[in-house]
Formats: sequence, C-alpha cells, structure tokens
Amino acid sequence: MTPITEVEGRRVALSNLEKVLYPADGFTKGELLHYYATTSAALLPHLRDRPASFLRYPDGPDGQVFFAKNVPPGTPEWVTTAEVPRSEGPTRMVLVQNLPSLMWAANLVAEFHTPQWLIGAPERADRLVFDLDPGAPATVVHCCEVALWLRERLAADGLEAYAKTSGAKGLHLLAAVRGASSERASEYARGVAVAAERALPRLVVHRMTRSLRPGKVFVDWSQNAGSKTTAAPYTLRARAEPTVSTPVTWDEVADCRLPERLAFRAQDVAARLKDFGDLMAPLLDPARAAQLP
Repeated sequence: MTPITEVEGRRVALSNLEKVLYPADGFTKGELLHYYATTSAALLPHLRDRPASFLRYPDGPDGQVFFAKNVPPGTPEWVTTAEVPRSEGPTRMVLVQNLPSLMWAANLVAEFHTPQWLIGAPERADRLVFDLDPGAPATVVHCCEVALWLRERLAADGLEAYAKTSGAKGLHLLAAVRGASSERASEYARGVAVAAERALPRLVVHRMTRSLRPGKVFVDWSQNAGSKTTAAPYTLRARAEPTVSTPVTWDEVADCRLPERLAFRAQDVAARLKDFGDLMAPLLDPARAAQLP
C-alpha cells in the first residue's frame, strides 16, 4: 500500500520510501522527501509562480532520466497548473505553489527547473542567469575565479549578483532585473560573456562548441532565453550522490581552492540555512531588481 500523508489539509500519496535512490551513500526516497519538507521554507519562494520543469529520475540517477514539462498524468486537482506559451503552441505546466504540491512533486523524484520569468508576465525577465560550466581539467575552482570577475562586471552596471553551486560541476550566478524582455536579457548576458572571454581568454569561453571547452569555463548565457530553464536553488540533482544546488557566500567563492569546498549534499543544507538563512532571498525582493543598461 502507498502511505497517504496529510500535508496542510491535502492528502498526498508518498510511495517507495525505503527505495535507495543514491547507491553511493544509501540515500533513500524517504530521505529525499524529508529533505524537501525541511527545506521548503527556503525553496518554495524560488519556485512559486514559475512553471516548473521536472527532470525525473524515479529509479535514481543510474536509471531512466527524463524531462517532464507538461502536467503529469494523475496530477491532483488541487495542484495549481497554468497555460504557458511555447513556440510549438501553448501547454499546461505545474506551478509548485505550496508545501502539499512540493511534496507531491518530490514524490515523482525530480530536479526542479524554472525559467527566468513569472507566470503573470512570461515575456518579461525578472532574473538574469549565468551558468558557469567547467570543461575538464577545469573545476569549480576556476568557475569561482570567473564568477568574481562577473560579479564586478555586473556591479558596474548596477546589478547585484548572487552565487550558488549548480549541484553538479559548476556555479550559477543570478541577479534580479526588471523592465527587460527575455530577448534583451539574453542579448545583455551574451555581451557580458563575450567581455569575460576577452578579459580572461585563457580561462573563459562563451560559445558552446565542445572543442573549445577543455580546461576552460563555459559562461553559458543562453538560459536567459524565455524557453530555457535553470536548476532552482535548493533542488537535489540526479548525480552519483545527493548533491544540492546550494547558495554560497562571496567569501566562500573567493576562498575556494579545492572543488570539494563547494560540494554540498542534502545533509549539509539545514545547517547552512540555520547559519546563513536563504542567501538568495534578495532575489525575491522587487525593490532590489535593477534595470539592464
């Protein structure tokens, strides 16, 4: 039998709690659900009002991994959905608005990915994002060097950048923006990525071409497109271990000398939230959003 749990007055079916999802350290589905429940106060504000794409891995990262953008079959009627414009025609997607819908979605075993806009204004970017992806033998240590340059570059344009680990190999930089279309945000981000490559030619590449990337950090600006998404803050990732896309301080970025210094797992996040709170909370404050130059 599938246990039914009541979450804020909603009945949520939670299944296969003993199933090991991360064989490297025995992390189970029950532990995954516990992680999301205890992190929800920090995570939910970053999901709310953003159509969620789910990168599902129901049998763990070594099993089938697939993207689900449309509302999944069997979605409870109390889960909020919305029509979202897409180039191939509108589709309905899930909005993870509250704890019951978060726990329902977590039971699907998924990474949470969101666009850089809110459902009420899909044509307007409210966040700028850079995905710093190191090509081996480069590591997150090299990403940190690039992130510090980008932080200064964005600050010169009045944008305050916040950093988080990708939960994989690299770093994500985000800034709150207003008054810009997704096209304008992409154009601006591309210009910054090109400037980073000019300033740090031995370290940065702004093009996706695989042959250019070994030993360098790819500054991926393309996730600012209205159709693209980025792993949400605090989402677990489908990796060998239960790593989390974790907000970090700029001191941690500046002091990073070893990749493991910026590798955080589900077990690490509660203590960080206690020590730092949500380091990305300023992104949620409309008063902190800046206009692109």
